[in-house]
Amino acid sequence: MLLRRTLTAAVAATVALATLAGCSGDDGPSLTVYSGRTADLVGPLFDRFEATSGIKVKVRYGDSAEVSGAVLEEGDRPKADVLIVQDAGNLGQVNDAGRLAPLPQAAVDKVPAEFRSPAGRWVGLSGRSRVVAYNTDTVSQADLPATVDGFTDPRWKGRLAWAPTNGSFQAFVTAFRVLEGQDKAEAWLRGIKANEPRVFPNNISIVEAVGKGEVDAGFVNHYYLFRLRAEGRAGKAENKYFPAGDPGGLVNVAGAGVLQGSKKAADATRLVEFLLSDESQRYFAERTFELPVVPSVQADPQLPDIEKLAKPEVELAQLDDAKGTVDLLTRLQIL
Repeated sequence: MLLRRTLTAAVAATVALATLAGCSGDDGPSLTVYSGRTADLVGPLFDRFEATSGIKVKVRYGDSAEVSGAVLEEGDRPKADVLIVQDAGNLGQVNDAGRLAPLPQAAVDKVPAEFRSPAGRWVGLSGRSRVVAYNTDTVSQADLPATVDGFTDPRWKGRLAWAPTNGSFQAFVTAFRVLEGQDKAEAWLRGIKANEPRVFPNNISIVEAVGKGEVDAGFVNHYYLFRLRAEGRAGKAENKYFPAGDPGGLVNVAGAGVLQGSKKAADATRLVEFLLSDESQRYFAERTFELPVVPSVQADPQLPDIEKLAKPEVELAQLDDAKGTVDLLTRLQIL
């Protein structure tokens, strides 16, 4: 049975978060980061920050719900200085609880308004578009539905894949609820569930399965295809981007904030500023195939410009009802 990721479960699961990692020893300045992004994605950036700043970074890795839950549980006595998560919804939830401190305006202004908190308490670090990965041997582009709604058609029964426990999938469902309303989001979920999709633990395993022809299509973020392609493991997978206004085309951001009550706020802010530097933004573009959020850095030539994607009209700050989405998925017995 899949883990039910309610907010309570997320808080309880903090006891299982990975042990703090980073340089050993207590000499010199240090920061503690709670990261909902994995070590392979952001670890090299922490290493680089340590080398250039002399500030040691101790990282507690978990999924975004777990690390956000830990921040909420710790309240006004935070054990971390910086929170990094993979979606704006978790940042919004923590911000709504008053747990994020204001960031310097100069740092906030580096990021377009649509990819940061209106109040300047969190910023996006990298962008990703929701897409459908499909197998080019079994599905022609002309046969793909024009909108994400089209995948509820019974002809897709037994041909789809999804990862309901994944934070980015849940953020997409939250966006669907905001854009189309609770009833339409529920109808879509029921329609996809009726088509008996295969359940996977994460996006990358979906794209691998699509590339091998194990399933015809799956709901994922755009960049997994390019990471696998760079490793020669993408097989016959390709991405479909959705048209303007479609929930399936959500452009979300991984982002960061400095925790209210941190006793190392100045150094914590330096880390956030480093993650917005051209050096770090090029890393996201070239190494992880994500979309840079700082306009001075261009995306990989294989990728669309983040400002030109036909994204739905939803403010990322509105995606803060992660609990409502988890409750819906649980009620429908998808989680």
